[in-house]
Amino acid sequence: MAVQLALVTGAAGFLGSHLCDRLLEDGFQVVGVDNLSTGKMENIAHLEHEPRFLFEQVDITRPFDVGRVDYVFNFASPASPVEYLRLGIETLQVGSTGTFNTLEIARKYGAGYLHASTSECYGDPLVHPQVESYWGNVNPVGPRSVYDEAKRFSEAAVTAYCRYYGVNTHLVRIFNTYGPRLHPGDGRLISNFMMQALRGEPLTIYGDGSQTRSLCYCTDLIDGILRLSRSEIHDPVNIGNPEEWTVLQCAREVQAVAGKAMGATSSSELVFKPLPQDDPTRRRPDITRARNLLGWAPTISLREGLERSLTYFLTCLNEEKAKA
Repeated sequence: MAVQLALVTGAAGFLGSHLCDRLLEDGFQVVGVDNLSTGKMENIAHLEHEPRFLFEQVDITRPFDVGRVDYVFNFASPASPVEYLRLGIETLQVGSTGTFNTLEIARKYGAGYLHASTSECYGDPLVHPQVESYWGNVNPVGPRSVYDEAKRFSEAAVTAYCRYYGVNTHLVRIFNTYGPRLHPGDGRLISNFMMQALRGEPLTIYGDGSQTRSLCYCTDLIDGILRLSRSEIHDPVNIGNPEEWTVLQCAREVQAVAGKAMGATSSSELVFKPLPQDDPTRRRPDITRARNLLGWAPTISLREGLERSLTYFLTCLNEEKAKA
């Protein structure tokens, strides 16, 4: 059987780089593209001498063609609030023009296509847990709309290419994910807490800490995504950990893991700040569809995932100290 060739956009990002690793492990050749607006070459530095991996710096909002591919994984987009609020226009462009450009590649070569969508399509949900049939509660003109609506538009575009052109498309709605290569300064829950705890700083809680998140370790997520890519499912599928934690509970878990690494129970205090506008108060995926149709469920607990991530965040801390 001929070796399959996969195109991964956003290849130098957190999830994109882990996806490249897994595809290579599974025997694919991989072409990774990224414009490096938020992705980091450090995330794929270990692949520099891998003969089955090729990286090209590409802005997918402009027409491009890397040649014939068997599968397109579209992971290009700023994904953290810090980045998509900084790059609002660019986020809208990559979710619209960029999605069309990658869909055209799949259409041209008869390739499969998987789009990385998000639980943010549900907004601040009025249905809990969130099922794929729920249309969401999204503010289309709020500060987060540049990301939320870009992803919702992408879902419409991907579905249209399946419906009108017969492209073999897949849509994954990704819930909160963490692990090594999560940027330490991107403002996300786990990276914020872990870096603050390791520095011995107060952990910042937005709101009263009762809002919930469901946190999936990165390798669990990638496994679910690859199962979806091999399926015949064209409707959206939630991939995430259905175990629900309050933000305050997450902070305590990080304190325990970071404190153990520093040789003592973390003494970091908690400080409370106002909840940002349109920040979801509840987040938990219903993964019935993934369980029944893909045979997928996460296997790594929050405590285990934090422990697996610790070495990476300690390295980030040491690099931070070296630059000081």
